[in-house]
Amino acid sequence: MTVQELPGAAAYRPTPPPAWKPLTDPAPLLPDPEPYRVLGTDAVADADPELLLRLYAELVRGRRYNAQATALTKQGRLAVYPSSTGQEACEIAAASVLEERDWLFPSYRDTLAAVARGLDPVEALTLLRGDRHTGYDPREHRIAPLCTPLATQLPHAVGLAHAARLKGDDVVALAMVGDGGTSEGDFHEALNFAAVWRAPVVFLVQNNGFAISVPLAKQTAAPSLAHKAVGYGMPGRLVDGNDVAAVHQVLGEAVARARSGGGPTLVEAVTYRMDAHTNADDATRYRVDSEVEAWRAHDPIQLLERELTGRGLLGDEAIEEARAAAERMAAALRERMNADPVLDPMDLFAHVYAEQTAQLREQAARLRVELNAELDQHGQDDVEEGR
Repeated sequence: MTVQELPGAAAYRPTPPPAWKPLTDPAPLLPDPEPYRVLGTDAVADADPELLLRLYAELVRGRRYNAQATALTKQGRLAVYPSSTGQEACEIAAASVLEERDWLFPSYRDTLAAVARGLDPVEALTLLRGDRHTGYDPREHRIAPLCTPLATQLPHAVGLAHAARLKGDDVVALAMVGDGGTSEGDFHEALNFAAVWRAPVVFLVQNNGFAISVPLAKQTAAPSLAHKAVGYGMPGRLVDGNDVAAVHQVLGEAVARARSGGGPTLVEAVTYRMDAHTNADDATRYRVDSEVEAWRAHDPIQLLERELTGRGLLGDEAIEEARAAAERMAAALRERMNADPVLDPMDLFAHVYAEQTAQLREQAARLRVELNAELDQHGQDDVEEGR
Protein backbone atom coordinates (compact mmCIF):
# COMPACT_ATOMS: atom_id res chain seq x y z
CA MET A 1 0.00 0.00 0.00
CA THR A 2 1.40 3.36 -1.01
CA VAL A 3 1.13 6.59 0.95
CA GLN A 4 -1.50 7.81 -1.51
CA GLU A 5 -3.65 4.71 -0.78
CA LEU A 6 -3.68 5.23 2.98
CA PRO A 7 -6.98 6.39 4.54
CA GLY A 8 -7.11 10.18 4.64
CA ALA A 9 -4.22 10.54 2.24
CA ALA A 10 -6.24 12.79 -0.07
CA ALA A 11 -6.52 15.42 2.68
CA TYR A 12 -2.77 15.40 3.35
CA ARG A 13 -1.08 18.40 1.86
CA PRO A 14 2.51 18.90 3.01
CA THR A 15 3.40 22.53 3.62
CA PRO A 16 6.83 24.10 4.20
CA PRO A 17 7.77 24.56 7.84
CA PRO A 18 7.55 28.10 9.26
CA ALA A 19 11.28 28.63 8.77
CA TRP A 20 10.69 28.68 5.03
CA LYS A 21 8.45 31.70 5.22
CA PRO A 22 9.93 35.18 4.70
CA LEU A 23 10.88 36.73 8.01
CA THR A 24 10.79 40.29 6.68
CA ASP A 25 9.29 42.20 3.79
CA PRO A 26 12.19 42.83 1.40
CA ALA A 27 10.75 46.03 -0.10
CA PRO A 28 11.71 48.42 2.75
CA LEU A 29 15.24 46.99 2.77
CA LEU A 30 16.01 47.78 -0.87
CA PRO A 31 18.34 50.71 -1.60
CA ASP A 32 17.35 53.62 -3.80
CA PRO A 33 18.03 53.10 -7.52
CA GLU A 34 20.44 56.06 -7.52
CA PRO A 35 22.99 57.16 -4.88
CA TYR A 36 21.48 59.60 -2.39
CA ARG A 37 22.78 63.17 -2.70
CA VAL A 38 22.43 66.37 -0.69
CA LEU A 39 24.84 68.90 -2.22
CA GLY A 40 23.32 70.54 -5.28
CA THR A 41 19.81 69.32 -4.43
CA ASP A 42 16.85 70.71 -2.52
CA ALA A 43 17.88 68.57 0.47
CA VAL A 44 20.81 70.87 1.18
CA ALA A 45 18.41 73.47 2.59
CA ASP A 46 17.95 71.24 5.64
CA ALA A 47 21.69 70.80 6.24
CA ASP A 48 23.23 72.55 9.25
CA PRO A 49 25.59 75.29 7.94
CA GLU A 50 27.90 74.99 10.96
CA LEU A 51 28.20 71.26 10.38
CA LEU A 52 29.02 71.80 6.71
CA LEU A 53 31.75 74.29 7.61
CA ARG A 54 33.28 71.87 10.12
CA LEU A 55 33.19 69.10 7.54
CA TYR A 56 34.86 71.37 5.00
CA ALA A 57 37.76 72.13 7.34
CA GLU A 58 38.17 68.41 8.03
CA LEU A 59 38.13 67.58 4.32
CA VAL A 60 40.88 70.10 3.60
CA ARG A 61 42.92 68.78 6.51
CA GLY A 62 42.33 65.21 5.36
CA ARG A 63 43.48 65.91 1.81
CA ARG A 64 46.69 67.46 3.12
CA TYR A 65 47.20 64.52 5.48
CA ASN A 66 46.95 62.09 2.58
CA ALA A 67 49.40 64.10 0.50
CA GLN A 68 51.91 64.36 3.34
CA ALA A 69 51.72 60.66 4.20
CA THR A 70 52.24 59.78 0.54
CA ALA A 71 55.31 62.05 0.45
CA LEU A 72 56.69 60.31 3.54
CA THR A 73 56.75 57.00 1.64
CA LYS A 74 58.93 58.61 -1.04
CA GLN A 75 61.28 59.87 1.67
CA GLY A 76 61.62 56.41 3.21
CA ARG A 77 59.79 57.40 6.40
CA LEU A 78 56.86 55.08 5.70
CA ALA A 79 57.07 51.56 4.33
CA VAL A 80 53.71 51.86 2.59
CA TYR A 81 50.71 54.16 2.53
CA PRO A 82 47.26 53.35 1.10
CA SER A 83 45.97 56.82 0.25
CA SER A 84 42.30 57.75 0.66
CA THR A 85 42.59 60.82 -1.58
CA GLY A 86 39.21 61.24 -3.24
CA GLN A 87 37.50 59.26 -0.48
CA GLU A 88 37.89 61.87 2.27
CA ALA A 89 34.13 62.45 2.51
CA CYS A 90 33.59 58.85 3.61
CA GLU A 91 36.49 58.97 6.07
CA ILE A 92 35.46 62.25 7.70
CA ALA A 93 31.76 61.40 7.86
CA ALA A 94 32.42 58.00 9.42
CA ALA A 95 34.43 59.54 12.24
CA SER A 96 32.08 62.47 12.86
CA VAL A 97 28.82 60.51 13.27
CA LEU A 98 30.14 58.45 16.21
CA GLU A 99 29.83 59.32 19.88
CA GLU A 100 32.87 59.02 22.14
CA ARG A 101 31.57 55.71 23.54
CA ASP A 102 31.20 54.14 20.09
CA TRP A 103 33.80 52.06 18.27
CA LEU A 104 35.39 52.49 14.84
CA PHE A 105 36.69 49.41 13.01
CA PRO A 106 38.93 50.68 10.16
CA SER A 107 40.62 48.91 7.29
CA TYR A 108 44.20 49.63 6.23
CA ARG A 109 43.06 52.56 4.03
CA ASP A 110 41.21 54.30 6.86
CA THR A 111 44.00 56.04 8.75
CA LEU A 112 42.31 59.35 7.97
CA ALA A 113 39.10 58.21 9.68
CA ALA A 114 41.13 57.32 12.75
CA VAL A 115 42.84 60.72 12.73
CA ALA A 116 39.52 62.50 12.25
CA ARG A 117 38.23 60.63 15.30
CA GLY A 118 41.03 62.21 17.34
CA LEU A 119 43.94 59.79 17.00
CA ASP A 120 47.45 61.27 16.89
CA PRO A 121 48.52 61.28 13.20
CA VAL A 122 51.89 59.73 14.05
CA GLU A 123 50.25 56.95 16.04
CA ALA A 124 47.93 56.29 13.12
CA LEU A 125 50.95 55.75 10.84
CA THR A 126 52.97 53.58 13.22
CA LEU A 127 51.82 50.30 11.70
CA LEU A 128 52.54 51.54 8.17
CA ARG A 129 55.96 52.66 9.32
CA GLY A 130 56.72 49.12 10.46
CA ASP A 131 57.50 50.06 14.06
CA ARG A 132 54.78 48.14 15.93
CA HIS A 133 51.72 46.01 15.38
CA THR A 134 49.67 49.12 16.10
CA GLY A 135 50.66 52.50 17.42
CA TYR A 136 47.85 53.19 19.86
CA ASP A 137 45.70 51.69 22.59
CA PRO A 138 42.43 50.59 20.94
CA ARG A 139 40.51 50.70 24.22
CA GLU A 140 41.58 54.26 24.96
CA HIS A 141 40.55 55.62 21.58
CA ARG A 142 37.70 53.20 20.78
CA ILE A 143 39.41 52.50 17.47
CA ALA A 144 40.25 48.91 16.56
CA PRO A 145 43.71 48.28 15.07
CA LEU A 146 44.05 49.12 11.39
CA CYS A 147 43.15 45.89 9.62
CA THR A 148 45.32 44.79 6.70
CA PRO A 149 43.64 41.41 5.96
CA LEU A 150 40.49 42.04 3.95
CA ALA A 151 37.23 42.20 5.94
CA THR A 152 38.44 40.35 9.04
CA GLN A 153 37.56 43.40 11.15
CA LEU A 154 33.86 43.03 10.31
CA PRO A 155 33.12 39.95 12.50
CA HIS A 156 35.08 41.66 15.28
CA ALA A 157 32.81 44.70 15.00
CA VAL A 158 29.73 42.50 15.15
CA GLY A 159 31.04 40.65 18.18
CA LEU A 160 31.79 43.86 20.05
CA ALA A 161 28.41 45.38 19.16
CA HIS A 162 26.54 42.23 20.16
CA ALA A 163 28.44 42.01 23.45
CA ALA A 164 27.70 45.66 24.19
CA ARG A 165 24.01 45.08 23.61
CA LEU A 166 23.98 42.03 25.90
CA LYS A 167 25.65 44.11 28.61
CA GLY A 168 23.19 46.95 28.15
CA ASP A 169 25.86 49.40 26.94
CA ASP A 170 24.66 52.14 24.61
CA VAL A 171 27.39 51.49 22.03
CA VAL A 172 27.42 51.35 18.24
CA ALA A 173 30.21 49.87 16.10
CA LEU A 174 30.94 51.30 12.65
CA ALA A 175 32.98 48.99 10.43
CA MET A 176 34.65 50.21 7.25
CA VAL A 177 35.55 48.02 4.28
CA GLY A 178 36.34 48.41 0.59
CA ASP A 179 34.47 46.92 -2.34
CA GLY A 180 37.11 44.20 -2.58
CA GLY A 181 36.35 43.13 0.98
CA THR A 182 32.74 42.33 0.05
CA SER A 183 34.01 39.29 -1.85
CA GLU A 184 35.50 37.80 1.32
CA GLY A 185 33.72 35.23 3.47
CA ASP A 186 34.18 37.38 6.57
CA PHE A 187 31.93 40.02 5.00
CA HIS A 188 29.05 37.60 4.54
CA GLU A 189 29.45 35.97 7.93
CA ALA A 190 29.52 39.34 9.64
CA LEU A 191 26.35 40.55 7.93
CA ASN A 192 24.51 37.33 8.68
CA PHE A 193 25.37 37.34 12.39
CA ALA A 194 24.67 41.06 12.70
CA ALA A 195 21.20 40.73 11.20
CA VAL A 196 20.23 37.61 13.18
CA TRP A 197 21.41 39.19 16.44
CA ARG A 198 20.13 42.68 15.47
CA ALA A 199 23.54 43.91 16.56
CA PRO A 200 24.07 47.70 16.76
CA VAL A 201 26.60 47.85 13.94
CA VAL A 202 26.87 49.88 10.74
CA PHE A 203 28.80 48.55 7.74
CA LEU A 204 30.28 51.22 5.46
CA VAL A 205 31.46 49.92 2.09
CA GLN A 206 33.65 52.42 0.27
CA ASN A 207 33.14 51.38 -3.33
CA ASN A 208 36.10 53.07 -5.02
CA GLY A 209 35.81 51.07 -8.21
CA PHE A 210 38.77 48.72 -7.86
CA ALA A 211 40.02 45.96 -5.58
CA ILE A 212 43.63 46.85 -6.33
CA SER A 213 43.42 46.23 -10.10
CA VAL A 214 40.15 44.25 -10.24
CA PRO A 215 37.17 46.39 -11.31
CA LEU A 216 33.86 45.99 -9.51
CA ALA A 217 32.18 44.34 -12.51
CA LYS A 218 34.57 41.38 -12.19
CA GLN A 219 33.68 40.90 -8.52
CA THR A 220 29.91 40.96 -8.45
CA ALA A 221 26.85 40.83 -10.69
CA ALA A 222 24.59 42.44 -8.07
CA PRO A 223 22.71 45.66 -8.99
CA SER A 224 24.79 47.35 -6.28
CA LEU A 225 26.73 46.28 -3.22
CA ALA A 226 23.97 47.82 -1.11
CA HIS A 227 21.58 45.21 -2.52
CA LYS A 228 23.55 42.51 -0.74
CA ALA A 229 22.02 43.72 2.54
CA VAL A 230 18.56 42.44 1.58
CA GLY A 231 19.65 38.81 1.55
CA TYR A 232 20.63 39.10 5.20
CA GLY A 233 17.54 40.98 6.33
CA MET A 234 18.96 44.46 6.87
CA PRO A 235 18.46 47.75 5.02
CA GLY A 236 20.84 48.69 2.23
CA ARG A 237 21.58 52.35 1.57
CA LEU A 238 23.26 53.71 -1.54
CA VAL A 239 24.91 57.12 -1.20
CA ASP A 240 27.18 59.42 -3.19
CA GLY A 241 30.46 58.84 -1.39
CA ASN A 242 31.90 62.18 -2.51
CA ASP A 243 28.99 64.16 -1.07
CA VAL A 244 30.09 64.55 2.55
CA ALA A 245 26.72 65.97 3.63
CA ALA A 246 24.90 62.95 2.17
CA VAL A 247 27.31 60.42 3.68
CA HIS A 248 27.07 62.14 7.07
CA GLN A 249 23.27 62.07 6.95
CA VAL A 250 22.96 58.44 5.83
CA LEU A 251 25.53 57.19 8.33
CA GLY A 252 23.99 59.30 11.09
CA GLU A 253 20.59 57.76 10.42
CA ALA A 254 22.11 54.26 10.40
CA VAL A 255 23.92 54.88 13.71
CA ALA A 256 20.73 56.24 15.30
CA ARG A 257 18.80 53.21 14.06
CA ALA A 258 21.38 50.83 15.49
CA ARG A 259 21.48 52.64 18.83
CA SER A 260 17.70 52.51 19.18
CA GLY A 261 17.62 48.73 18.71
CA GLY A 262 16.74 48.72 15.02
CA GLY A 263 19.66 46.52 14.05
CA PRO A 264 22.42 46.83 11.46
CA THR A 265 22.57 48.73 8.17
CA LEU A 266 24.77 48.28 5.13
CA VAL A 267 25.78 51.57 3.48
CA GLU A 268 27.48 51.60 0.10
CA ALA A 269 29.27 54.87 -0.63
CA VAL A 270 30.09 55.24 -4.31
CA THR A 271 33.43 57.04 -4.53
CA TYR A 272 36.77 56.80 -6.33
CA ARG A 273 40.39 56.20 -5.38
CA MET A 274 42.30 59.03 -7.06
CA ASP A 275 45.75 57.73 -6.16
CA ALA A 276 47.18 54.28 -6.74
CA HIS A 277 46.23 51.41 -4.44
CA THR A 278 49.45 52.07 -2.48
CA ASN A 279 52.79 53.64 -3.31
CA ALA A 280 53.85 50.19 -4.59
CA ASP A 281 51.06 50.07 -7.21
CA ASP A 282 51.08 51.23 -10.83
CA ALA A 283 47.46 52.23 -11.46
CA THR A 284 48.13 53.05 -15.14
CA ARG A 285 48.20 49.32 -15.84
CA TYR A 286 44.47 48.94 -15.22
CA ARG A 287 42.79 52.35 -15.63
CA VAL A 288 43.10 55.30 -18.01
CA ASP A 289 43.85 58.92 -17.14
CA SER A 290 40.56 60.13 -18.62
CA GLU A 291 38.64 58.11 -16.04
CA VAL A 292 40.61 59.68 -13.20
CA GLU A 293 40.11 63.16 -14.63
CA ALA A 294 36.37 62.61 -14.92
CA TRP A 295 36.24 61.85 -11.21
CA ARG A 296 38.29 64.95 -10.38
CA ALA A 297 35.27 66.98 -11.47
CA HIS A 298 33.37 65.27 -8.66
CA ASP A 299 36.02 65.97 -6.01
CA PRO A 300 34.49 65.97 -2.49
CA ILE A 301 36.26 69.19 -1.45
CA GLN A 302 35.22 71.05 -4.59
CA LEU A 303 31.61 69.88 -4.26
CA LEU A 304 31.30 71.23 -0.74
CA GLU A 305 33.34 74.37 -1.38
CA ARG A 306 31.14 75.22 -4.36
CA GLU A 307 28.01 74.80 -2.26
CA LEU A 308 29.29 76.86 0.65
CA THR A 309 30.66 79.70 -1.44
CA GLY A 310 27.52 79.81 -3.56
CA ARG A 311 25.42 80.25 -0.44
CA GLY A 312 27.73 82.92 0.95
CA LEU A 313 28.79 80.73 3.90
CA LEU A 314 32.45 80.43 2.94
CA GLY A 315 34.76 83.23 1.83
CA ASP A 316 38.37 83.49 0.71
CA GLU A 317 39.57 84.19 4.24
CA ALA A 318 37.96 81.04 5.65
CA ILE A 319 39.33 78.96 2.77
CA GLU A 320 42.85 80.21 3.43
CA GLU A 321 42.43 79.61 7.14
CA ALA A 322 41.45 75.98 6.52
CA ARG A 323 44.42 75.47 4.23
CA ALA A 324 46.82 77.12 6.68
CA ALA A 325 45.61 74.86 9.50
CA ALA A 326 46.15 71.85 7.24
CA GLU A 327 49.69 73.02 6.45
CA ARG A 328 50.50 73.38 10.14
CA MET A 329 49.32 69.83 10.71
CA ALA A 330 51.44 68.57 7.81
CA ALA A 331 54.54 70.43 9.05
CA ALA A 332 54.17 68.96 12.53
CA LEU A 333 53.70 65.49 11.03
CA ARG A 334 56.84 65.85 8.91
CA GLU A 335 58.92 67.01 11.85
CA ARG A 336 57.81 64.18 14.11
CA MET A 337 58.12 61.50 11.44
CA ASN A 338 61.66 62.63 10.62
CA ALA A 339 62.79 61.66 14.13
CA ASP A 340 63.98 58.07 14.29
CA PRO A 341 62.00 56.11 16.87
CA VAL A 342 63.79 54.33 19.70
CA LEU A 343 62.71 50.69 19.52
CA ASP A 344 63.33 47.80 21.87
CA PRO A 345 63.25 44.39 20.13
CA MET A 346 62.04 42.82 23.39
CA ASP A 347 58.74 44.65 22.91
CA LEU A 348 57.89 41.92 20.40
CA PHE A 349 56.87 39.79 23.37
CA ALA A 350 55.29 42.48 25.54
CA HIS A 351 51.78 42.72 24.10
CA VAL A 352 50.94 39.25 22.80
CA TYR A 353 49.33 37.70 25.88
CA ALA A 354 48.43 39.13 29.27
CA GLU A 355 50.63 36.37 30.71
CA GLN A 356 53.42 35.08 28.52
CA THR A 357 53.29 31.47 27.48
CA ALA A 358 56.22 29.12 28.04
CA GLN A 359 57.05 29.29 24.33
CA LEU A 360 57.14 33.09 24.37
CA ARG A 361 59.34 33.14 27.44
CA GLU A 362 61.72 30.73 25.73
CA GLN A 363 61.81 32.83 22.55
CA ALA A 364 62.35 36.04 24.56
CA ALA A 365 65.26 34.43 26.42
CA ARG A 366 66.88 33.36 23.14
CA LEU A 367 66.55 36.87 21.70
CA ARG A 368 68.00 38.39 24.86
CA VAL A 369 71.07 36.15 24.56
CA GLU A 370 71.51 37.13 20.90
CA LEU A 371 71.14 40.84 21.66
CA ASN A 372 73.66 40.65 24.50
CA ALA A 373 76.11 38.79 22.29
CA GLU A 374 75.71 41.40 19.56
CA LEU A 375 76.18 44.18 22.10
CA ASP A 376 79.34 42.55 23.42
CA GLN A 377 80.67 42.12 19.88
CA HIS A 378 80.00 45.74 18.92
CA GLY A 379 81.57 46.89 22.15
CA GLN A 380 84.74 44.89 21.43
CA ASP A 381 84.83 46.23 17.85
CA ASP A 382 84.60 49.79 19.18
CA VAL A 383 87.55 49.15 21.51
CA GLU A 384 89.67 47.73 18.70
CA GLU A 385 88.82 50.65 16.37
CA GLY A 386 89.90 53.10 19.10
CA ARG A 387 93.42 51.64 19.33
